[in-house]
Amino acid sequence: MATIFTKIAKGEIPSYKVAENDEFYAFLDISPLALGHTLVIPKNVEDDYIFNLDGKTYEGLWAFARKVAVALKAAVPCKRVGVAVLGMEVPHTHIHLVPLQTEGDLDFRKTRPNIEKEQMAQTAAAILAEYEKL
Repeated sequence: MATIFTKIAKGEIPSYKVAENDEFYAFLDISPLALGHTLVIPKNVEDDYIFNLDGKTYEGLWAFARKVAVALKAAVPCKRVGVAVLGMEVPHTHIHLVPLQTEGDLDFRKTRPNIEKEQMAQTAAAILAEYEKL
């Protein structure tokens, strides 16, 4: 059975897409730590543990995530883009990219902001536009 992230990457479940290529997909987290919080996934591998990925997929995922992070930083004002790989919530490898002003912004226990759908859509479009420039 396909994971929710596989269904998102296939377009079976709507998402706020920020980047895509043949192997990887990036979209806004629907329960973000901050505006622009992005999830980066492999499209064709559903393993839930990043270190189980084959070398090519692992390296490709990080290269794709780097490009997405550059676009994210250009589109969303922040001091840094933080990175986290937890893999506990959804059984599908994913990298969190989170715009940071402080280290505390990467605390997954904190209360999540309520971001309107229109602002999510505008942010996704801005990140995608920056990604396409790279």
